[in-house]
Amino acid sequence: MASDTESLNRLVQKYQRLRQEIGKVIIGQDKAVESLLLSVFTGGHCLLVGVPGLAKTLMVNTLSKALGLKFSRIQFTPDLMPSDITGTEILDENRKFRFVKGPVFANILLADEINRTPPKTQAALLEAMQEKSVTVSGHSYPLDSPFFVLATQNPIEQEGTYPLPEAQLDRFMLNIKMDYPSFDEEMDIVRRTTVDMDGELEVVLSADEIMEYQSVIRRMPVPDNVVSYAVRLVSATRPDNEDNLLARKYLSWGAGPRASQYLIMGAKTNAALNGKFSPDREDVNAVATEVLRHRLVRNYYAEAEGISTDSVISELKNSVK
Repeated sequence: MASDTESLNRLVQKYQRLRQEIGKVIIGQDKAVESLLLSVFTGGHCLLVGVPGLAKTLMVNTLSKALGLKFSRIQFTPDLMPSDITGTEILDENRKFRFVKGPVFANILLADEINRTPPKTQAALLEAMQEKSVTVSGHSYPLDSPFFVLATQNPIEQEGTYPLPEAQLDRFMLNIKMDYPSFDEEMDIVRRTTVDMDGELEVVLSADEIMEYQSVIRRMPVPDNVVSYAVRLVSATRPDNEDNLLARKYLSWGAGPRASQYLIMGAKTNAALNGKFSPDREDVNAVATEVLRHRLVRNYYAEAEGISTDSVISELKNSVK
């Protein structure tokens, strides 16, 4: 059996190959691709936020092909029912109830435009995201491993949308913002997508290999000072503490303990993907914005002054010792 050091060295090579394969289809969006792969090796769920046409759906589909995983897509609409996600029991020809699995039974579940369905239907994903199982009529059905929910959300479409409940937002490890491509990237996109040519993708990793690397990353040692910094950073977002002047000024709600866990797991994975055998403060800072941005609620003063959540997180990273 290979040692953890050998496994981490192989992981770096596999990671670079994955970046190359995804780059055959996805042009630009390097930071989003890095964050998406980081969540896969960590075992977390992702929320991709961006205007229409930025290849959010294509990116997730491309990722599933390069990983050789079972992929399922749900287009969230106002009339979607919870059973359309989890599955339902039907009466078969023998007059016995039989469970028919829904699209959630996949390795990668793309929840497209997740904010277009009511909270009742959104809540159908909560158990799947947290427990990796689905309960129907008192029976629990385990999901395939590994399992990731990658949800997309369009920030500019407000009509007919429903805000995601805080309990569900907290279960997403990362909130990835996707920006417009640069001029040169958009030129390349137009050239590639207006000709009759498809990029052939090679499968780089299997489901078993992904779970093996996830286990290796979990065994990675973390210095106490790095854990302390992560917890202090999360604690600094909570306005109920009189010492947190920045949070009291700009925030009405801070991040919970799950954020501290994700900061450390994200820091471990970021270190591993960059060839390091233990994370440091820089690795925590590398994932802090995407881990925290959907867990902080700005107050009226911050909104009136145009202070963004990202700018508050940036100030906190500079102020926490």
